[in-house]
Amino acid sequence: MDLKSKINLESLPKHIAIIMDGNGRWAKKHGKPRVFGHRNGVKAVRDTTEAAAELGVENITLYAFSTENWNRPLLEVNALMALLVETIRGEISTLNKNNIRLKAIGDLKKLPPRSYKALMEGIESTKNNTRMNLILALNYSARWEIMNAVQNIAQKIEDKQLISANIDEKTFENELSTSGIPDPELLIRTSGESRISNFLLWQIAYSELYFTPILWPEFRRDHLYEAIIDFQNRERRFGKTSEQVAK
Repeated sequence: MDLKSKINLESLPKHIAIIMDGNGRWAKKHGKPRVFGHRNGVKAVRDTTEAAAELGVENITLYAFSTENWNRPLLEVNALMALLVETIRGEISTLNKNNIRLKAIGDLKKLPPRSYKALMEGIESTKNNTRMNLILALNYSARWEIMNAVQNIAQKIEDKQLISANIDEKTFENELSTSGIPDPELLIRTSGESRISNFLLWQIAYSELYFTPILWPEFRRDHLYEAIIDFQNRERRFGKTSEQVAK
């Protein structure tokens, strides 16, 4: 029996988030520069996205570039930004063919102009697609996102559009980059690292975490299937007891 057939399509996670880690180590393993790993990681993005869409997953968020990544060597950063432009422009027709909508979260306006332009073009070109949202986290930091939400709420209080007594979780979530998108039920991190790295800290409060030793450029649809099967075999209690969940 193949892995895909073991998945219960009635209990798919509506949102899967992925920390795509291991490009540099994969390149080093092959005696190549880090950029080689990033370029091969695009193949994993394509295969994983198509597999998720085929299953019926409604949202997939990929941690593509964090605010901390600007601290990497300039050559690598420039290559990543160029690859972003190339990939988005090269994949728009495929996204449209597969009815996938491109979205992005993060401090996007601080991206290089060429990268920002390509991203906005991709978002505009796919905005009417309805099968699945492919969400890229670019120049993203969960701490930045939370601080930005706090500042927005503070401004609304200052402008007398809101009073502090009325602030609740929904108020806060409306100011996050992911407003309108369900929280991820499953968070996958590749490459054997077991940390969150400042990714979706508010949204993953009740996410199931799945860590795999597979380096991102080697991640393929079967690895996604394994993660989903593992997710479906877990009991999600949300603070309740097993007996309460079973009722």
